[in-house]
Order: sequence, then C-alpha cells, then structure tokens
Amino acid sequence: MKSPIIIAVDDDQAVLQAIQRDLRQQYRKNYKILSSTSANEVLETLNELRRKNEEVALFLSDQRMPDMLGVDFLIQARKVYPLAKTVLLTAYSDIEAAIRAINDVQLDYYLNKPWDPPAEKLYPVLDELLNDWQSNYRPPFEGLKLVGYQFSPRTHELKDFLAGNLFPYQWLDMETNPEARQLAQLHQLDAKELPAVVMQDGVVLKQPSMQAVGEKLGLQPRATQSLYDLAIIGAGPAGLAAAVYAGSEGLRTLLIDKRAPGGQAGTSSRIENYLGFPAGLSGSELTRRAITQATRFGVEFLAPQEVVAIKPQGQYKHIEFSDGSQVVTRSIVLSTGVSYHKLDCPGLDKLTGAGVYYGAATTEAYAFKDKPVYVVGGGNSAGQGAMYLSRTASEVYIIIRRPDLTATMSQYLIDQIEKTPNIHLLPCTTVSEGLGESHLECLVLEDLNTKEQRKVPASALFIFIGTKPYTDWIEMNIIKDAKGFIETGRDLAKYQDYKEFWKLDRDPYLLETCSAGIFAAGDVRAGAMNRVASAVGEGAMAVSFVHKYLAET
Repeated sequence: MKSPIIIAVDDDQAVLQAIQRDLRQQYRKNYKILSSTSANEVLETLNELRRKNEEVALFLSDQRMPDMLGVDFLIQARKVYPLAKTVLLTAYSDIEAAIRAINDVQLDYYLNKPWDPPAEKLYPVLDELLNDWQSNYRPPFEGLKLVGYQFSPRTHELKDFLAGNLFPYQWLDMETNPEARQLAQLHQLDAKELPAVVMQDGVVLKQPSMQAVGEKLGLQPRATQSLYDLAIIGAGPAGLAAAVYAGSEGLRTLLIDKRAPGGQAGTSSRIENYLGFPAGLSGSELTRRAITQATRFGVEFLAPQEVVAIKPQGQYKHIEFSDGSQVVTRSIVLSTGVSYHKLDCPGLDKLTGAGVYYGAATTEAYAFKDKPVYVVGGGNSAGQGAMYLSRTASEVYIIIRRPDLTATMSQYLIDQIEKTPNIHLLPCTTVSEGLGESHLECLVLEDLNTKEQRKVPASALFIFIGTKPYTDWIEMNIIKDAKGFIETGRDLAKYQDYKEFWKLDRDPYLLETCSAGIFAAGDVRAGAMNRVASAVGEGAMAVSFVHKYLAET
C-alpha cells in the first residue's frame, strides 16, 4: 500500500528546510514528506496526485506567502483532499487570522513559529491530528477501476472480461456511486466516453476494446514463436488440462482463448463434485490454479485472441487470427466449449447486458442486492448460479419447463436449493416476454399447463439453457453433427463424406477429427459428458494422441 503524504508549504527556504527536517525525522517511516516554496505549485500537482491514487493526510502551510495566503491555500487544497488535516504556521501577528480560520474554514490547528523544541511543540500536535486522520481513513482501492453504467451492455462485457481473466477491479456505477462521478470529473470524462477503465497509474482507457484492456494489463495477444508442436484453441477445463499435460511433457504449446480462461466452468460460483476438493472450489479458483500450472511448464497463453480459420498444409496447420496475424503448428486440440442458447422471446434481445444475462451470475450478483431475480434453466450451472445469487438477492426464482429438477440437476444441488429459503422453483413455466425501456423491469411468465400468463417484477434474468458449440467459425473439412458438435474417432465412420476427408491408412484416434492431427476435447466434442472432470480427462487424453500423431510425422 502507498504511504500517505504530508505536504509542507513555506516561501521562506530556511523555514521550509527546518520543517522538512523535523517532519522527516519523526514521520518518514509511515508517511511520504513533500515540500514546496510555492502554494500555487502544490495546488497544480494535487489533481495529478489524486489521479495516481495518492492520499494526503496533512497539509502544513505558512500563512504569509507572496502568491497566496496560507488559509486560502488550505481551503483550495481541501477541495481536492477534503479529509486531510490542516495546520497553519503563523507569526504572532497572524494569530487572529488563524483563529478566524478555525471557525470559518474548519482549520484543525495553528502553530506559532518557531516550534522548537519539536518534541514538545510540534510532534504532539501532529501526532494527534494524524492519529485522528488514520482512525477515519479508509485506504482507496489501488487496482484498476471500471466506471460506467450498470445497465450498459458494453460495461457488462468489460466486467465479464476482467472477472474472467481474474483481474481484481473496482466497479463504480455513475448513477449510484459518488466516487464514480468524482473520478469522471477528475479525468474529465463525459457520458459518451463511458465505460472507462482507470488504471492504477492514472492512465484512462475510454470505451476500450477487450484487446486494449488486455494488452495494458499484460495479457499476450500475439505469439512469440513461428512454429509450435501443439496449439490448443479454447481455455476451458479441457484446454487447460491439455496445456498442463503438453507443457509438462515438453511440447512447445500455445493456448489460445478469445475472451478469458475457464470457459463456462470458470464462471461457476461453486463446483462441489470435483475430485479432491471435498469443500468445493469456485470456477475462478480452479482456473487460476490451472493457468499457473500451465505457464509454469512453459505454455504460452494468448488472450484475448480469436481464431478465425485453420488451414492445413501438409503436416503443418496454419492458424489465422482476427487481427490478421497467424501461427503455424504441427497439431491442434479444439476445446472451444459451448455457449448458452439465446432465449427467443420478445424484449430480451434489446435488454441483453441490461438486466438480461447469459451466465454471468458471479459477475453481476452484487448489482442486484435485495432485489428479485430470475434464473432460467434446470442444469447444474443454473443451480450453482441460483445458490450464488441467493446470497445477495431478496428472492431467486428458478424457471423450468419440467415438473422438477431431478432429471437435469445433481442431487447435492437440489438439496441445497430446497434448504435455501429465498430460492423458489417455478416448474412448468416459461418466459414469454421481457419488459423495460433502458433495462429489465418485468417479466411475463406463462404456466405451460394452464396457458395463463402473469406479469412479475424482475430486476434481472440469468439464462442457463441449452448448449451451442463454438464451431461456426470452422470452415475446413471437419465433420460435425446436426447441432454443430465435432465428431471424432470411430463415430466418423457413419458419415458418408468421411473417406473424402480422411486419407491415412490408419483409423482416426479416439479424439481425432477427420482432419489428421486435429483433435477435439471437452464439451465441443459430440458425445462429451458435459462435466468438468470429464473435460479435464479428455484434455489430458488428447495430449497422449497428439504424441502418437507427432511420432508419425
């Protein structure tokens, strides 16, 4: 944490040196001591100090200075640092002005010059003032700050990106948080320039792209080598497991993700059925551990970076990115995972990111403290999201088409939901419409048995339904099933065009696609188990087949 600052101002150089010496002797261990002969010069630097998250604990100023009276300086300084303590250095003739300042501008103390010995006349006074300041001081958040509007899709995208990449940040809503407005005024931000990311060093990124934020925070969007043994596309559990095993076994490995590591699992508030963690762990914690493990083994992680095409050329595969760059690799593991299906009913599209969210329960939960929220979906992700939301929301309603959760959700989650008093199940129900102008305000629900509709107040709707694989971008000859999931191994033989694509004498390996050396693992693969543990297993297994393939080429 940065040390608070004590600022001394006196136009008399000899007096300034004396006060600076005494301040440093007593306070330099806990405070930074700054001094100047010019009040105007100090005032010009205060906003810059504020932008850099520096905190001033005390201003000590001479009263009679040529550019400004000390009382006037302290008044101006307190506009920037209203909680700072103020002390006026006075000659005997200035005592009346100092007394008026105590009454008129809440001057904390005045000291007569000279103050020798400081142990009797200076330090006791300043100790008391600084102790009082410390007792009321709350250290400012020193990381990056995101300033914007709660019901802004662009703001939500940045919040999701920062949380997904495990960057601590402070969210400041312009409509409800005075600090957000102060920060916007300090950096001269207007509404059209929001959302804005304020970095710890004071640099402001206005309406930034994820790539711009990622680069500023040290993420690596570009590869450092021209040729890799293995490129893993998608950093969910399957991709992370493949990266750990490939890196540990000495393969030059590149892990690529277009947003953040962890995939859907990374957004889970609590995974309680993962082997070896009897108390459970969050998706973000599992992701953090896996990324640390992979990078320790030398795996190179690119994010945010989007793959737009794969072009095999002989034994090499050329991967093209959305920014026009490319890398070459000898093998590929596709682990791009799945996304939630969109809920197709009137009003929801325009409110997506403004009260309607796909997943994102952990990102947005605290925005809806003490408000009613709805969850659509009956799978484990929906159950985990509902449990997390129940900590802050006044009521959580789970909407499902089925009569109960037994066919779609793990029993441990069903038991937890039944024991949580502010979670309510709405079976045989669907959402018919979302209502609201700038953000979601109400939902229209329909009873599937009676067809009766009713309007209910809703602050937020979190959707966890269906799974759609991230495979639309794949235009090469890779066989997919009717839903877009990638076919692998022996299941390829049932497709008529399989032999048109597969030209090797051997059969495809278990997780290999119809393009030799390109494998699929995790939820994106047809027939996958849709569990974190199975995705991790497939990622590890894919690397064993990569080794076999590389030995052939």
